[in-house]
Amino acid sequence: MQSQLQSLREKDPAATLRHTWLPYRKISYEMKRAIIVAEDSKFLHHNGFDYASIQSAFKKNLAQGKITAGGSTISQQLAKNLFLSEQKSLWRKFQEAIITVMLETIMSKKRILEIYLNVIEWGNGVFGVEAAAQHYYGHSAVSLTQHQATLLAAMVTNPRFYDDNRDSQHLFKKRQVLLNRLHSANVP
Repeated sequence: MQSQLQSLREKDPAATLRHTWLPYRKISYEMKRAIIVAEDSKFLHHNGFDYASIQSAFKKNLAQGKITAGGSTISQQLAKNLFLSEQKSLWRKFQEAIITVMLETIMSKKRILEIYLNVIEWGNGVFGVEAAAQHYYGHSAVSLTQHQATLLAAMVTNPRFYDDNRDSQHLFKKRQVLLNRLHSANVP
């Protein structure tokens, strides 16, 4: 969050971050389902690593000659968001793996999901599901609908871009894919 704030303040010295913590029990069930379907459909069934997704991302990156896919789970993303930089390197991935093992060892899946939903970026200076719900819909994340939750979940891969391009057809297509897969979400 601090690196994003510094970046925002380069353009606007008065820039601030929007962030409000929301306990797990108050986050819309639809939001929990949507983020799991969007980011880590096997969340409840792995130890922090989805080896099939990692292998798929590795093959895609190899074929393209650059890193375009990560295959990271919610637990891995949380490790990165809490403790590491955005740098893409093998050393950073190694550190992420160690932290992921630690998170999975000491926290429940429910706690991991709660923290993740409260710290991820959802737009320019917008962090956490409550700030996102307020920013995009003008109400609390407690009452996010299925359509609202899936649109927010679709934004997570590129939140600053989608904050500025809310009418993107690609974003709406991603939301439709998530809506179609929502029934398969397992929520802690």
